[in-house]
Amino acid sequence: MTNAAKSKETVLVWFREDFRTADNAALTEAAGHDAVVPLYIREMHPRTRKRGAARNWWLHQSLEDLAASLKRLGAPLILATGDPYVVLGDIARQSGATVIVWNDRPAGPDSETDRDLAERLLQDGLEVRTFPGALLHDPDKLQTGSGNFYKVFTPFWRALESSLQERDPLPAPGKLSPANTDLESESLSDWKLLPSGPDWAGGLRHTWTPGESGARERLDAFLSEGISGYAHKRDRPDGDHTSCLSPHLAAGEITPAQIFRAMRDNTGTGSNEDRAVFRKEIGWREFCWHLLAHRPKLDSENFDGRFDDFPWIADSGDLSAWKTGMTGYPIVDAGMRQLWQTGWMHNRVRMIVASFLTKHLLIHWSEGERWFWDTLVDADPANNPANWQWVAGCGADAAPYFRIFNPIIQGEKFDPEGAYVRTYVPEIADLPDKYIHHPWDAPEETLDEAGIELGRTYPKPIVDHKDARERALSAFSTIKEDA
Repeated sequence: MTNAAKSKETVLVWFREDFRTADNAALTEAAGHDAVVPLYIREMHPRTRKRGAARNWWLHQSLEDLAASLKRLGAPLILATGDPYVVLGDIARQSGATVIVWNDRPAGPDSETDRDLAERLLQDGLEVRTFPGALLHDPDKLQTGSGNFYKVFTPFWRALESSLQERDPLPAPGKLSPANTDLESESLSDWKLLPSGPDWAGGLRHTWTPGESGARERLDAFLSEGISGYAHKRDRPDGDHTSCLSPHLAAGEITPAQIFRAMRDNTGTGSNEDRAVFRKEIGWREFCWHLLAHRPKLDSENFDGRFDDFPWIADSGDLSAWKTGMTGYPIVDAGMRQLWQTGWMHNRVRMIVASFLTKHLLIHWSEGERWFWDTLVDADPANNPANWQWVAGCGADAAPYFRIFNPIIQGEKFDPEGAYVRTYVPEIADLPDKYIHHPWDAPEETLDEAGIELGRTYPKPIVDHKDARERALSAFSTIKEDA
């Protein structure tokens, strides 16, 4: 419905992971009515996976930003807690709303819940209108020649690009008309999404500006300055070579369509290769959501069932060393400390630390997935488990079982001067570049000059790389024959 065809209905617009006013089809639809009630529900549903602490911190900031934007447009955001069916029904009765609109959640248990919910609301006499979410393509309609979903990324991306009709993102509404009813809203502060007790969020506040405006600023900065050389520099954690848009995408503060349009409008920086590689990275996120659409238990079940009997090793303290960045491998420890300090980790380093956990330590990928879920500001239900399974070897288009990252070589290749390691592992910062990624090989005199005592000021490696690699290959050989 357009503004030209305005109805007299009051409409309730339900926000979920779409904390934006622009390119929001449900909000655009709602703006065409005489009265709009924006609503966010803190869902209490057994199917809904609870956010981790870092995502809760982001949610608080993002809701504040969204509420401020909606207030400027004329309709205050209502906050409520409970079962969406009960809350939506109650708010509809209080406001006189006869129509409820929302953007679809594309995959996973939440999408199943939404379908059931829509049917129940329709039975109650409410009109429900839903709209495609932020995905570039409907997961049910992008299929292989045999009618199955894509399990390998390259043909998936080829099919997506060939069928993609890039659209112009929807503008934000100019104005929203509020409902006349005084609706009570819960207080965001009462939800206690921010840290209580020790304040671990200082690094997050320093690093991020959550919200739609922060997302736009991040994109503009990347297209103006960061995209040049992206194709060849994106694997380097020792510089600002990535977009850092992932948490904004996870919160729905910006959409792939908006990113692609901005890239078309801003052609002054970055080569064609830089832009093509960045588009492909957005495509990988899409690929993960399509996987989740067809495998809704991606966070708890191996995509490749042959791994169900894989001989993982029960944790004996190594998991704690990994979480705290005390493995004795500097590039691994730097990544884990960056995660704890900023709620984010460079993508190349994510692969290194995930490979280390699942292959050097042979600890089940789900342990790492759960830790990332709790500590990443960009953890979402699709990309987090899909990427963990990919590294572990049990996911779609998975890395081969014999790909076991050597953390020393990875550090030397992608952080050659040790700038990244020195930032997050300062206790070894005075080591020469030659030893920064393997301090145990440094002569005693060099360690003394750097103020390092291995085993006291910085840990010795918790596993030997060569021994761990051989152990992993042996474990993977138990399923190799069935590949």
